[in-house]
Amino acid sequence: MKMIQAIIRPEKLDSVKKALDEKGFIAMTIIDVKGRGEQKGITLEYRGKKIEVDSLPKVKIEMVVEDKDVETIISIIRESGRTGKFGDGKIFVLPIDMVAKVRTDEVWK
Repeated sequence: MKMIQAIIRPEKLDSVKKALDEKGFIAMTIIDVKGRGEQKGITLEYRGKKIEVDSLPKVKIEMVVEDKDVETIISIIRESGRTGKFGDGKIFVLPIDMVAKVRTDEVWK
C-alpha cells in the first residue's frame, strides 16, 4: 500500500475530487496548508502599497491506496489539477506498512 500526498491549488480541489470520484477513488483526507515553491510567493497591491506574500494557500490531499492504483491516481490529479503555471503543486508517494481500522479490528498489511 502507498500514501499519496498531493499539494494543489485550492481552486482546483473541486475538479480533482470530482475526477477521482468518477474513477472510484473516494476516500481522502483534505487539509488546508500554506507553502511556497519555485514561484517564491507573489506580490499584491493593497491600498496603494505593494505587499510580498511569501506563503501561499494550498490544499493537501492524502490518500492511502493499493500499489496498483498509484499511477492512475497520479495521472488523474495531474490532469484535473494542472493550470500550467508555477504553483500547480507536487505529488509525493510514501510506503505504508499497515492500516488499522478504528471502528473494527480490521488490519491491512
